[in-house]
This record gives sequence, structure tokens and C-alpha cells, in this order.
Amino acid sequence: MSDSSMLLVSCIEESKKDNRNPALQAKLSLLNNKKHLKMQTNAYLIQVNGSVTHPKVLDVHVNIQRPNTVERIKSQKPRWTVRASEMSKKTFNPIRAIVDNMTAIPNPDKPMIALSIGDPTVFGNLPTDDAVNKAMKEAIDSKKYNGYAPSIGYLSSREVVAKYYTCPEAPLEAKDVILTSGCSQAIELALAVLANPGQNILVPRPGFSLYKTLALSLGIEVKLYNLLPEKSWEIDLKHMESLVDDKTACIIINNPSNPCGSVFNRKHLQKILSVASRQCVPILADEIYGDMVFEEGAFQALAPLSNNIPILSCGGLAKRWLVPGWRLGWILIHDRKEIFGKEIREGLIRLSQRILGPCTIVQGALEHIMNKTPQEFYDNTINFTKCNADLCYTTLSSVPGLCPVRPAGAMYLMVGIEMEHFPEFESDVDFTERMISEQSVFCLPATCFEYPNYFRIVLTVPEEMMIEACRRIREYCETHYQGSESTQDLECDK
Repeated sequence: MSDSSMLLVSCIEESKKDNRNPALQAKLSLLNNKKHLKMQTNAYLIQVNGSVTHPKVLDVHVNIQRPNTVERIKSQKPRWTVRASEMSKKTFNPIRAIVDNMTAIPNPDKPMIALSIGDPTVFGNLPTDDAVNKAMKEAIDSKKYNGYAPSIGYLSSREVVAKYYTCPEAPLEAKDVILTSGCSQAIELALAVLANPGQNILVPRPGFSLYKTLALSLGIEVKLYNLLPEKSWEIDLKHMESLVDDKTACIIINNPSNPCGSVFNRKHLQKILSVASRQCVPILADEIYGDMVFEEGAFQALAPLSNNIPILSCGGLAKRWLVPGWRLGWILIHDRKEIFGKEIREGLIRLSQRILGPCTIVQGALEHIMNKTPQEFYDNTINFTKCNADLCYTTLSSVPGLCPVRPAGAMYLMVGIEMEHFPEFESDVDFTERMISEQSVFCLPATCFEYPNYFRIVLTVPEEMMIEACRRIREYCETHYQGSESTQDLECDK
């Protein structure tokens, strides 16, 4: 008798003695199927320990000799599987998406005039003040600001900003200031601390495209509320309030406005605050163009008008001091009713630690920049911008098919296009792209700002360049305009 047969007999005998032993019954079943198992594979090896004649304990081990799944995977050759992150895939810049797809080549017979770039320094006609440059040189020469600063900025620098903007209606201390790498990062931190993925924010239309770019990358939904060109770009308050739901994390208010150049009056700001108060929604106030208004005293910051609405006000040096490349901005935390409480403040501090704060040299120069820049410098910048605004508005108001909206501040002017009088163009993008190829004048189509059939003009170019650009725009429109010019004033309220 073979060993396996003897083993089978022994198991049967044991089974007769104790037919309730489940382990023994399992072993018996295994032995009965041994022949079948061998037919399927040679990978099963049954080892028996103990005496064959007097089996007291049967210890059956099944050892599968074939490589298991993990071993097979390990044996495969590694392959490169590097993929872009979901955050990067969600990040979308409307301006870049539109401008980068333009294929127009400027007219070689006409020098290019770019009225599209929101950088006041690009043409060299608006340098910062000598006092600002001197402050930077002194900060460098002091050798005090070559190391790391706290991620939210030096205490002394935050005190400078707090003292500059504090007022009895909206008092500020250093603890209420977060210094950032430009106003753009201030907006990013404010959004990141207020909203979670799946929540939504309310954003102006037309509005600065970065709001949407930042929000989408963070998984935050964007809801667009309308601005009204016939009311100098005031907010359609009923529309804005209708968008609020239980997932609304904040309302963004941009005043003065990019791209509109509008400035809200005190009464309108109070109505905005009333909406936020009724709905219990905090405000992110983008006030980077604060005080850059054409009428003295016309700018009103939002926070001093309310003592119960939590507001994160974002600003920076970029525009008013004409140093956008220096990348120093701030968040002012207005929370007199402690609705933000410690959680939002601590959240901003944690978020600021991702890049360890803005440029230390600029922080070292900040006191002299903010307190020793002469008023004449600010006045000259505003007067220059206003002159260009008046020139541009007056000239384009008489151009057939165009409807400029008079700006009141910032650095921009929006121009409506009566597309029905330019039937050969499909959109504002098509209109502005052809203007590049025919006239070498580049204006941003307002589709970049979620507002088609308009284009934006930057007002900080040299005066002679603005005059020439307006002349070319007139020539371009007169070439392509179709319809009776006598009806223009009826169609476009100027």
C-alpha cells in the first residue's frame, strides 16, 4: 500500500472514532481530492508529520509553490507614471487661455501699442518716487534684513501698516495685519482660510480673473454677480443676494475696480454691507487700488462703514507706489465682533507658513516707503492717469460703434462694442485680435473678465502713445462699421 493510501486509511479510522471533529473531516476531504489536485498542478506538496502506524496528530501543510500576485507585480519592470496633480489641472487663467490662442501678427508698418498690460511701470513713464528707492537702498545697506522673517512679517513692519490704515471706526493693531507676497497672495490666503472645497464665493462680473483662477484651483465654486455699466458699474444687489446659499463662504468686493475703473460711493457700499449682514456672509475686500481715485476724498474703504461684518481687506504696494515687482501686500483683519475669532487668525498664520513670508528687504524699507513718500508723488500719478482717462473717454465716445464707460479711478477704462454694427466679427476676441493685425493696438477683450462685447484699456501708457492708439482705434472702427452713425447716440447711452 502506498504512503498516501495508508494515510487515507488512518484518517478514515480516526473519523470513525470522532466524526464530529471538523478539522479531521477537512483533512479527510483534502486527501480524497489529492489526485484531482495533482492533475491541476504540481504546486501542491503535502507533508505529514508523525507516525504512519500510530497517527496521533496529523499536521497537514499545503505549500503553494507558484509566485503569488504581489511577487508577480514586483517582478514586473517599473514604468514611469508621473502625472500632473489635480490641483494643477483645475488651475485656469482666462486671460492666458484667450491671449495665448491669439495668432494675430501686428502690422509691420505700425509700432505696437499694448494697452493690455496692467503694469504701470512697463513703459518707464511712471517711475516710483526717489524716496521709495532711497528707503530700499538704506534697508540693503543696513544688512539687517538678509535673513528669514516671521512668515506673517516682521512685527515692526506690521505695526507700520496697522498705523497707516487704522482709524477710529476701524482700529487696527499689528496682530490684525498679515504681510504677504503681493496682493495676489493676500487674496489667495483669504480665500483659502474662508472657503473649503465644494463651497462657493461670489465674484463680480466683469471682474479680476485671478479670483476665478485661485478659487477653481482650490476646488471652490465661483458664482458671478453682475455689475451694471449703465450705473457706472455699480453692483446689481438683487442679483448678488439671489446667489447666496448655505454654501457661500464669502463675497468679493473689488473697489476701485479692475477692469472697470469704477469707484463705489458711500451709499452703495452701505447697501453692499446690508446684503452681507442679512445673509451673514463675510467679505473679502480687494482694495489694491484704494486712494487711486480721480476725485479727492472719493475713495471709501469698506471696513469703517460697519462694526459687525467680518472683513478681510487686501492691499499692497504694487499700484499706489508703482512697484508691482517688489511683491509686498497685506491682509487687514477687521473683526470687531470676533466672528472670525481665533480660528481664522490662526488659519491665516498657518497658511502664511507655506512660503515663509514676503521679501524682507521691502519689509525693512516699509516704514519710510509708507510714511515718507511725498504727497506730490501720489497726486502726480493720479493726475496723469485721469488725463489719459479723459482723453481716451472723450475720443472714443465719438467713435462709431463704441460705448466707453467713464472711469473714476484705478488704471482702466472699459469700452463697449456694438457688435451688430461690426457683423464681420464673431466676438470681442475676434474684434480685438483683428485690431492687432491691422492697427498694432492690443486691448484685452472683456471675455477675459467674463463680460463679452467689451474691451479693456490700460490708462498708464505715455500720453502721446494714448493719443496715437485712440486715433488708430477710430480708424479701425470707421473701416469696419456698418450702419447709420446717426443712430449711435440712441443705442449707446454715453
